[in-house]
Amino acid sequence: MSSHLTLVALANTQIPTDLNAAFNAHAKVLGLEISQLTLEPSPSKYFTARWTCSQNLLPEARVAMRDIAATYNTDLAFLSPGFKADAVKVLAMDMDSTLINIECIDEIADFTGKKAAVSEITEATMRGEIKDFKESLRRRVALLAGVSADVLDSVYKERLRPNPGAAELLAGANAKGLYTLLVSGGFTFFTEKLQKELGFKQTQANTLEIIDGKLTGKVIGDIVDGAAKSAYLEQACTLMNCLKQHSITMGDGSNDLPMMHGSGISIAYRAKPIVKEKADAAFDRVGLDAALLLIN
Repeated sequence: MSSHLTLVALANTQIPTDLNAAFNAHAKVLGLEISQLTLEPSPSKYFTARWTCSQNLLPEARVAMRDIAATYNTDLAFLSPGFKADAVKVLAMDMDSTLINIECIDEIADFTGKKAAVSEITEATMRGEIKDFKESLRRRVALLAGVSADVLDSVYKERLRPNPGAAELLAGANAKGLYTLLVSGGFTFFTEKLQKELGFKQTQANTLEIIDGKLTGKVIGDIVDGAAKSAYLEQACTLMNCLKQHSITMGDGSNDLPMMHGSGISIAYRAKPIVKEKADAAFDRVGLDAALLLIN
């Protein structure tokens, strides 16, 4: 545990020593002091470096530091003062475009020639331009009315792939005894298959109504939106007898922000700008499993 803000650089290749000089130069401009820590080599396919900072950084300063790191092909995370890696008990993450490489609803729509119409709504929602996720989902699902339920299996088999490091992340998190939660504004057809494949302890998502082998264009039951994602995380923390600050969260869209806010480490994975700005870590280069380096 550190009493100072900690900066963690993560990269797929050796981190240049020039990054240290660049960080120090920018810290002087901000009137701050940062000190690079000496790390013991850890068995990992990623390369890391750490610094402590004399005080917290404003959002603008964090963005600037991330931009500097990016010029060295490096991702950057900020660990809050007092953060205790060994106190983390829950991993909660989004599915579409975070755990997996696609937005499932867009790919279902592609089989019917409606991908452009659905994707436009999806993108506007993830950027935060459409505030009501429930209404957004209803509008998109309505466009799927009449689609054969067989399309869901085709999307899973032909187009859905876990993002880099997904299997390693889940294996590592489960080995550490974390409660692993997949909470999605997508669909149970996919979350349930991924639960079996990757070993999540719990999954929550939306259920598509299917009648006579076809999608009706409706969702059964309550819709999992940003508030619901946060509530499911809170329930998981209660189950594990811990606070939200003892969780690690991962997402890419604006509806993940309620879940990510207040967690011990929030990670934006190849995310929309609005999410990256608010997250503790932004992974644009390293895989999902790099998160394990933040809690070791």
